[in-house]
Amino acid sequence: FLAILNAKAESAGREVMAVDPRNTSRRCPECAHTAKENRPTQAKFHCTACGHTAHADTVGALNVLRAGLVRRNANTA
Repeated sequence: FLAILNAKAESAGREVMAVDPRNTSRRCPECAHTAKENRPTQAKFHCTACGHTAHADTVGALNVLRAGLVRRNANTA
């Protein structure tokens, strides 16, 4: 799967970068508070520290994106 994904990304001028997925749907994108309790249900995210709410998949995707950007910027420095 990764070989196909990398080939498709390359042909589209895109980059595939692996990031550690741990806690990406438990970490608040607003205040960075990470807790199991931030995910009251499979679909809901509610930060117990700052009150930020969102769909859990959106929170996870945003945190994965940020982790990838940090990693990419570290590789170029």
